[in-house]
Amino acid sequence: MKNALRKTFCTPKFLTGLILYVLLLLTMLLYPLLSPGSPLESVGLGTFFKPGTYVSLYDSIDTGRVYTLKQDDAAAKRISKKLSLDERADMKQWLMLFGIPKEAVDTGNTEDLLRLWWNNYDETVRLEMTSAKRKHYVRLNEKVQSLLGAEDLIVIRTNPDIGETEEKMTVKDTDYVNIDDIANVRVLPLGTDNFGRDVLKELAAAAATSMGIGLAAGAIATLIGLLLGLLAGYVGGFVDDIIMFFTNLFTIIPGIILLILISYSIGQEQRGAATVAIVIGLTSWVWTARSVRAQVISLRNRDHVNLSKLSGHSLIYILMNDILPYIASFVAMALILQISSAILAEAQLSMLGLGPKTTEVPTLGLMMNWAMLYSAHLNGAWWAYYPVILTIALIYFALNLMNTGLDQAFNPQLRS
Repeated sequence: MKNALRKTFCTPKFLTGLILYVLLLLTMLLYPLLSPGSPLESVGLGTFFKPGTYVSLYDSIDTGRVYTLKQDDAAAKRISKKLSLDERADMKQWLMLFGIPKEAVDTGNTEDLLRLWWNNYDETVRLEMTSAKRKHYVRLNEKVQSLLGAEDLIVIRTNPDIGETEEKMTVKDTDYVNIDDIANVRVLPLGTDNFGRDVLKELAAAAATSMGIGLAAGAIATLIGLLLGLLAGYVGGFVDDIIMFFTNLFTIIPGIILLILISYSIGQEQRGAATVAIVIGLTSWVWTARSVRAQVISLRNRDHVNLSKLSGHSLIYILMNDILPYIASFVAMALILQISSAILAEAQLSMLGLGPKTTEVPTLGLMMNWAMLYSAHLNGAWWAYYPVILTIALIYFALNLMNTGLDQAFNPQLRS
């Protein structure tokens, strides 16, 4: 056992995969402690808030301390944030119609674009365009001018005693507040999803649930495949024929079709995470059983097995003590592959709306399903689905690195 463990942990690929897998597990366990609460709780009224730090506008006005800062490029930055890409393209189009060379107009350089606009735009110039387009440019110019000539903002409040409004404070464009002085600040590293929920908190819980489903389903599939493979390979004869008949039957029917049919027949209200794990496990044991059977057939006539038979040992004793230790590394590799396959199977089912019910716990597949249903890819909300895809890929990559490392450690054909 010590020699097997030493060979395993001295394999760079297995060690790298294990470290990556442990880091993912620690992230899933520690982040909920830093951000407590239900992962399905909505933190925002709206859909797909961008990643960033959100401060209370109400509290930022009444921090008690206002600082005056002057930045030469403040106006340009303000305009750069508020001018959309379409408006920049419209400005470039007008300048080109006016006679400015196309290569001289850079819509990505706000300062140069504004300089060209200020020096050349004149609403009295009659360029070749429709009346509606001309009015659009007048409105665009007014917007640019209003951004440049930032006026003071007056904050008013209602006095409950007299029922009238009164001035609370005047906010100038040079007024700043320190974020540490603001009472309510919320950091959303991955923004929110279509339900206004913290994506990072939801992702940590979803990854933990999916990995739990993968572990349970992988264990069930490996256990079933191991038992059937041991019996079919060692006993042979009629028992082998019966087991291989059902194995071949499951092989002919695609596993995903079985998963879809069984999941659909259960109904959404009864489909919890445990139910989905059992369904995946009961339909994924086939290739493990065939592989274990092939391994056992090559071992059943070895000298130590024949000696154990002559000694009168029972079937269970021979399987557990004379055969299983020799295929233990193969069973471990099969378990890892079953876990990774089960995680992908859950994601496929949930993408089709056949995963665990949506009111209990999130899963990686459910997050992809929600992003797809609410058109996150069309809204440009990459944070709603890219982190999920990356998490699935990292989990699958870590598990397969571990599996490859085990194969290198115990497969004589791959040893250097």
